[in-house]
Amino acid sequence: MNKTDRQLAIMLELQRSKVVRAEDLAALYEISVRTIYRDIQALSEMGVPIFGAPGHGYSLMEGYFLPPIGFSAEEAVALLMGADFIEQRLDGDYARVAKAARSKIEAILPETVREESTRVRETMRLLNAGEPRTDLKEKDILGQVRRAILERRKISFSYKKKTPEADGNRKSTREVAPYGLAFAQGNWMLVGHCGLRQDIRHFRLSRMTELTVLDTPFAMPHGFNLNRYRPQDDRKEHVWVRANPEIADKIAETGSFYIESAEERENGLWVHLRVRAPEEILHLILSWGGDVEVMEPESLRCRVREEAEKMLKRY
Repeated sequence: MNKTDRQLAIMLELQRSKVVRAEDLAALYEISVRTIYRDIQALSEMGVPIFGAPGHGYSLMEGYFLPPIGFSAEEAVALLMGADFIEQRLDGDYARVAKAARSKIEAILPETVREESTRVRETMRLLNAGEPRTDLKEKDILGQVRRAILERRKISFSYKKKTPEADGNRKSTREVAPYGLAFAQGNWMLVGHCGLRQDIRHFRLSRMTELTVLDTPFAMPHGFNLNRYRPQDDRKEHVWVRANPEIADKIAETGSFYIESAEERENGLWVHLRVRAPEEILHLILSWGGDVEVMEPESLRCRVREEAEKMLKRY
């Protein structure tokens, strides 16, 4: 980053934050504190009303705003693709706002930048985020959950688990304090405190029905930040699979969260997986067909055998 770009970035950071320390700015832009002092001095000499308080940091005069800033083609692409993503994957309220924002951005772009950004966008897609969903019911649930998060109100819903309980039941009623939403592998996930489990749990919106926003308020845990939140890894069960080395690329391309390692040995490719319950990966094992054999645990070997027998009877 050259000197001019860095000083502009410092102005933007000061406009975004109330008070910023020189040490924090130096760490942000990977330069020395002395260089920050020089940049602040240069900005002040150019007429930017920056105030500094020893031991506290720098701030802009209240009411001071930077003039409109132009976008490069790359910056325009980032903003427009973000608007596309929101329009396709969020509920109706934000979809309409995203569409309006995209129109405004396109309207202020110079023609050359607009044409170049359009050309770039036509060559790029957010494939790793999953295909857009057209399920209006799920989008309605997304909207209700989003509003409940903002209003700090609990929700209740019926939930269909991926794996059944010991009695074969997959459906349960939950009351949850919703903390946040995450979009992963093409699916919206709710992160919240489950009253039934008395712990933070994750719920896929596509498995939720009969959702009700309750009048019961809740308080967000002190310091909770969805961007910094990392779920506890409770995959304590180990699974070993021996596979035909010729499908090593197929196994790698699944990008499965459960796969720990894959090692080629004399008698085949040995794949190590960690799971909460072996049944969680039954569908994954079956998708690899006859090129794999479950070695451990025995219970999963039996489940694969049972499914294979069911399929044999059907065909």
